[in-house]
Order: sequence, then C-alpha cells, then structure tokens
Amino acid sequence: MDDDLHCLPGKSASEERVVLKKISDVPLLDLKAQYQAIRAELDEAVARVMESQQFILGPEVKALEEEIAQYCQCQRAVGVSSGSDALLMALMALGIGPGDEVITTPYTFFATAGAIHRLGARPAFVDINPETYNLDPAGLAKALSPRSRAVIPVHLFGQCADMAPILDFAGQHGLAVIEDAAQAIGAEDHDRRAGSMGLMGCFSFFPSKNLGGIGDGGMITTNDAPLAEKLEVLRNHGSQPKYYHQVVGGNFRLDALNAAVLRVKLKRLDSWTAKRQTNAQTYDRLFREFNLAGKVKTPAVKASRHVFNQYVIRATRRDQLLDALKAARIGFEIYYPVPLHLQECFAYLGHGENAFPESEAAARETLALPIYPELGEARQRRVVQALAGLFSRRSGKPSNRGVDMK
Repeated sequence: MDDDLHCLPGKSASEERVVLKKISDVPLLDLKAQYQAIRAELDEAVARVMESQQFILGPEVKALEEEIAQYCQCQRAVGVSSGSDALLMALMALGIGPGDEVITTPYTFFATAGAIHRLGARPAFVDINPETYNLDPAGLAKALSPRSRAVIPVHLFGQCADMAPILDFAGQHGLAVIEDAAQAIGAEDHDRRAGSMGLMGCFSFFPSKNLGGIGDGGMITTNDAPLAEKLEVLRNHGSQPKYYHQVVGGNFRLDALNAAVLRVKLKRLDSWTAKRQTNAQTYDRLFREFNLAGKVKTPAVKASRHVFNQYVIRATRRDQLLDALKAARIGFEIYYPVPLHLQECFAYLGHGENAFPESEAAARETLALPIYPELGEARQRRVVQALAGLFSRRSGKPSNRGVDMK
C-alpha cells in the first residue's frame, strides 16, 4: 500500500482526501509491519534455537555479542537481560555503592537514576540542553562533589550527548563515563559510535527500540577486556567457576532466542535507520509546508548521526496538540511527563520545582510522533495535517491544503 501512497505530494486535494481515507489509524509504532517483512528468516532463527535446545547464553548470544561489538566499534560486548540491568551491572562492576554519587540527567527514563539508587548511591542531576534534551556539559562542575564516582550521559531520542566536554571533565576528575545508549544504537558523535566513547556503553533491546527483540534484553559494550570478563561473571550470579562465588552478581543473562532474533534484525538496522532519517526529513519538510515552523519546534540535529528512536516535537500548548492527534486517531507518546528530580521516590534528594528548569520545560512541552521505518509519507502528512488543522481552527483560516481530517 505504501508504494502507492508515496506519490501523494503530486495529488490534487480531492485525490488526497480519497487516499487519506484509506488510512484509518496511524499508530505510534507498528511492529507487525516489521515482522511480516522478515517473518521467514525470524522463523528460521527461532527454529534453529529450538533444534539446539540451548536457551541460556550459548553460541547465539556469543555471536550476537561479537556482531554488536563490531557494529558499535568496540572490542567487547556482553549480552544481558535488559537495558536497565545493563546500567545496574555497569555500576556494580565499578563497585559503586553507599556514599557514592553518580552524575546524570533528570530528563530520561527512570532506569538511569533507578540503577544508581538501587546500589545505595545518590543521583546528582545536571540539567539538559534545551535543543538536544541531552545532559548539558556546562552543568557538570556544579554537580561535582568529593563523592562523585561516575557520569552517565544519556543519548536521548537517538542523538548522542555532547561527549567531548563530558569525557574531558570526567578525565580531569577521575570519573568513569557510562553511556546510556538505550535509545541510540548506531548513533554517532563526531563519527564515534554510541557505546564506544566511555568506559562502558549500555544498550536496550526492548521491543520498541530501533533494534528490538522479543522481550527484554540488553548489551554492555567496552574496550576494556578485563572489565568485560568481570561483567560476564556478574551476569551469572558472580559464579567463576560454576558454583564458586568470589563476588555477588545476579541473573542478568540474555537468552538465546532473543539473541537469534536480534541477529536477524541487526543485519537490517542500518536500512531501518536510513528510513527513520528519511521520515524525519519528511516531517521537517511537511512542518515547513504547512507553515508550522514558528508554532511547533522540530528536533535539532547536532550529532553527526541521529538515529531517531523518537521524533520529538515541542509546543507550549501541548495539550491542544494531543487533543488534535487523538481526534485524528494518531498515536503519540510523552517522554517524559515528570522529570526524575520531581518523582516522589526521589523526594529525599531535596529538589523542588525549578531546580532544573530546562528539564521541567521539556517535560511540559514535548511529545513524540510516529517515526517507525514503515510509516510512509501519506501517514506523516496526515499527522502534520491534524496539527495544522488545530492552528487553522484557532486562527479562523483554512489550512493550506484544506483536507478534512475528521
């Protein structure tokens, strides 16, 4: 169907109405479309694991680790049970615990600060750059204390943080850098891959990610071979050799079925990323075409390779945009409605409102639109038209296309 819809820009308004009526809904994510395209190869991969009956670690996990390490331009990769556990394990490997502090951003998924807290350490927050939503290196000095042990920059929404000043600051103060690259596999900062710049990089294979598995899964990358070996021990209850425990680890293993599926998908990741980037460019063009540039702020691309795990727009009257998308049956998501420093469980940190104003403003004003590879321009046009219709109704003027989105 999408092949027919890509010619939409050349259609008349009446033809456009007919085509758009064929698109009843625009989901935030459509994993079924991805699955149907590679179903036969996925079935073969699953059957291979079932035939082997090796479900925990084994050759599939080992092969995926080698392939991810090569893709991320790292020497080693260690498959783990989730992106959240990747962060937890990275901190465990450094011996971080009570009395320590770890610097990170308050505008991210809960797992980043949650892993710090679980080990008895204290999150020390730094506000974000309002253009990229990533940790602002200018705030690092203020967050530094004698108890600081590490920095966790988050490569949010598929774009790398500004790593050069972060790495310089960490080097000057003896801090380990753990990259939270859960949303950014394949992203680059000055041609350096996410996960290759710090001491460790932590990835998630949650199904909605650019490289998504069939359940929870994750990976830790590093260029430190002894550290990789330590991580391998920690993911298996700290057992080395079997039944002998010099350290306490956990059950953080990546299962073989998930690894086999991820190996199939990894081969297509760059082509899917290219489609996401094309979709982002199409959105940018459509927002200009519908004269929304001054009303809706589109993503700022600062890094050398943005992989668009999310396409996040921003507007001061976000609730009205949400109503327009709901009325047009268009999927969206708000990442993240409450910044971490205002979460109830982190009240003990003593941060009130306006402590990190850029994070709080982003939490109030941003929303993510569909960006998945199979989206197609017709669906994107419908998304932008729904938003344009809101502004045209407010001004009393017809939109420049005049398409009824009801």
